[in-house]
Amino acid sequence: MARKRGRRVAPSSDHHETGAKKSTPPDQFSESAASDRKLITIFTVFFVVIPAVSVLVYRIKYAPNKDSSYPQFQEDGLVKTDVDYQEILDENSKVLKNESHRHYTYPVLAYITPWNSKGYEMAKRFTNKFTRLSPVWYDLKSQGTGLVLEGRHNADMGWISELRRNGNALVLPRVVLEAFPKELLKKKKLRDKAIDLIISECKEMEYDGIVLEPWSRWAAYGVLHDPEMRNKALQFIKQLGHAMHSVISSRNGKQYLQLVYVIGPPYSEKLQPHDFGPEDLQSLSDDVDGFSFMTYDFSSPHNPGPNAPLKWIRFTLQILLGNSGARALANKIFLGINFYGNDFVISEGSEGGGAITGKEYLSLLEKHKPKLQWEKNSGEHFFLYVDDEHVNHVVFYPSLMSISIRLEEARLQGVGISIWEIGQGLEYFFNLL
Repeated sequence: MARKRGRRVAPSSDHHETGAKKSTPPDQFSESAASDRKLITIFTVFFVVIPAVSVLVYRIKYAPNKDSSYPQFQEDGLVKTDVDYQEILDENSKVLKNESHRHYTYPVLAYITPWNSKGYEMAKRFTNKFTRLSPVWYDLKSQGTGLVLEGRHNADMGWISELRRNGNALVLPRVVLEAFPKELLKKKKLRDKAIDLIISECKEMEYDGIVLEPWSRWAAYGVLHDPEMRNKALQFIKQLGHAMHSVISSRNGKQYLQLVYVIGPPYSEKLQPHDFGPEDLQSLSDDVDGFSFMTYDFSSPHNPGPNAPLKWIRFTLQILLGNSGARALANKIFLGINFYGNDFVISEGSEGGGAITGKEYLSLLEKHKPKLQWEKNSGEHFFLYVDDEHVNHVVFYPSLMSISIRLEEARLQGVGISIWEIGQGLEYFFNLL
């Protein structure tokens, strides 16, 4: 099952734990035009009417203009809005002969998860498409009055060796900071211990650095709503980055250990005090090598819809790069692109569903033979279906077109990208990178 990007709190929130999907007869979806209209009406009600008024206003205000022009990338004529389900079934495993050639020249960070072995294979196969690879392996936790770094059992050194034989991508395991935030940030001894644990692990395992994810947990604990604690949090990141930059990589004598910091997007029209903003970006820029920007998970089972509306992505980038000083740091932003999708329940009086992988998506296409529709207001494809229990669903999953326009947006903004996560996508997605 797919685990969603749950980078918000703990590994359990690596949120794509997809469950078994309910099946439906292939002919149920296409019985009649009246049935189609009914399903579309149901989708409209649950996608547009039910959500809170504030969210509705936000989405309407920041929806793309109808005359938005999308880049016309062409890969055998498959990058288009009027895609057919059979084309996806026939073409999804086909990749270009030159698998190592990079089309996207800005930084590319790709996440790999232990629960999805396909990601390890994709990382080896397309190593040269990436500049950084982040296996999701570690958690830094409180233990009594101290700290412990867990996750070495996940490390696959044979896989890392093969990556390095194939290309030059840096290996930066992800570390989720689960330690009790207020204790960690207030006690110098614990802060020093956390930094020592991380740097020692990088040295022993010959990593090129880490990706650190603490921001969402800090937000959940109220740390970011307290100006004093928020400042301590930022100072800890600076201290960690400075310490890592003082250590030369044991593998590459010309390269210091790198720190990539995970940040979430704002979810309101104006930047809130707890949000990560342009001043924070500038403050950390000397000590942080990149910022993994989680521009996905816009919708949820409680509020079904697209994974990452294009206009929302543009808006969040505009806020983060809101002044000239921050704009100069655009190349350190890694815009989040999801390779997973969502299957949401939209029947009246019901809600549910969640993340799906490429394999699950293909199974749905094969079973239901749906009509894919292009949603202009988000720049994403979706389809509707009815399961065996006569429950209505809407499925949003990336397509060549939706990925292409996001890559072009990143290119125009001068930012890199981060992919969550490469084992959940279809193989021909990598043709675009």
